[in-house]
Amino acid sequence: MKTKRELTAIIEREGNGYVSLCPELDVASQGDTIEEARTNLIEALELFFETASEEELKHRFSEEVLVTRVQVAV
Repeated sequence: MKTKRELTAIIEREGNGYVSLCPELDVASQGDTIEEARTNLIEALELFFETASEEELKHRFSEEVLVTRVQVAV
């Protein structure tokens, strides 16, 4: 049985579609809609976990990810 792991998904508009990113593993995907970008990211992450070696997982996985907003004078 597979275990579930909760990861961060950042989704932003790019042109006519959306780009999705998991910063913990630096895995990205895209889609025409927010939901498609999210679903495609989940697929990409599942494929990554199926194919990545233990060494690659250790090298790429970052447990501490902070997503925040900042104010900048413009």
